[in-house]
Amino acid sequence: MCVTCKIPLNLAQSPQADRERAFIRDLIAQGRSQAQIKSALVDQYGPTALALPKASGFDLAAYLVPYGAVLLLVAGLLAVLARWRRRAAPGGPSPAPALSEADAAELDADLARFD
Repeated sequence: MCVTCKIPLNLAQSPQADRERAFIRDLIAQGRSQAQIKSALVDQYGPTALALPKASGFDLAAYLVPYGAVLLLVAGLLAVLARWRRRAAPGGPSPAPALSEADAAELDADLARFD
């Protein structure tokens, strides 16, 4: 991030952004790793150069909320799959309960009226 404009370096058009890009190019030319370059940026320009939230306090939520959302989605998916598996259990639908003698006689009488 450009430390004065507060926008990404690839979009920033300012003298400070040009200095930061030149600093990064020099570090790359020296063969530094990505971690070393990030460390040098923080040393030179401060932690705002990386545009990362702090890993403490309220800013910690920026790291935890996505993981929590993924966990909730996985738990919801597992719950839906469990219900789906129970509903599609082998053996088909459960058989109807047996009719009492009175209900069977009433059903036969009703069906006889339609003959």
